[in-house]
Amino acid sequence: MRLKILLQCVSKPAVIPINYNYQFSAAIYLLLKFGSPDFSKFLHDQGYKIENRNFKLFTFALKLWKYEILTNSNFSGSHFKLISPYVDLIISSPMVDTFIKNFVIGTFEKQKIFIVYPEYVTKFLIKEVELIPDPQFTNEMSFRLLNPIVLSTMVNRNGKLSPYYFRINDDGLIENLKQNLLRKYSLLYDKDLVLNEFEFEFDEDYIKKRNGVVSKLITIAEGSKYESKIKGIMCDFKIKTNPELIKVGYECGFGGKNSMGFGFVEVKNKNKVNLKLKEELKANSENQ
Repeated sequence: MRLKILLQCVSKPAVIPINYNYQFSAAIYLLLKFGSPDFSKFLHDQGYKIENRNFKLFTFALKLWKYEILTNSNFSGSHFKLISPYVDLIISSPMVDTFIKNFVIGTFEKQKIFIVYPEYVTKFLIKEVELIPDPQFTNEMSFRLLNPIVLSTMVNRNGKLSPYYFRINDDGLIENLKQNLLRKYSLLYDKDLVLNEFEFEFDEDYIKKRNGVVSKLITIAEGSKYESKIKGIMCDFKIKTNPELIKVGYECGFGGKNSMGFGFVEVKNKNKVNLKLKEELKANSENQ
């Protein structure tokens, strides 16, 4: 299930970090806390476990109405200035009876969120909450990432385990993604899914237009003691597999670090597909 939350910024200056992931994730957990303190704590501290991995089973993204990147300030190049005060926060999770329910309760209880940065606090009012209808899930779909997809594995470097973030052409990337989706499926449905096919490819035209530069380094919790770097891939892609598994990726996010917004997608060319379908239906009706 997806919700679109219309936010209105009432702070001046109206600024948010370009790498907003950590701050908005913290704000979401706070809203969950108003819905259910116990569930919020469980999800933040533990989450859902399978094969020694933890999953939060939600993701999110922002859509800014009108903005510019700040220049000539202390936050030059690292912050958005909101020209329009309105921002759409899109929340996605299959956990309707727990996550979605408590998030909605929290929005009505709190009716505002705060984006906390070391040097400032930006306040948003919650103006509207709207349900987004699901797309029709088929065995082959194309998606556009609103936030980078993060795929990683642990490797031994000088006797210490640390994450290796997959690059776009790395061997093992597709298998890593497939196993990530299958684990989420198992958590949600309490059963394993046997696949007849699993194909995945990044959009070559997208890559060419950006001269092959589709990796993105994101700073998490910048300026705090929790600051860290995550490398993701920002590129449209196509996936062909069981529609139920595609739905898991759509609702939970593809790849890892979903609770910070990574792996959030929208269906690509949805309007074009609908237009083509309408044209086909019209042609069929005229021929009858």
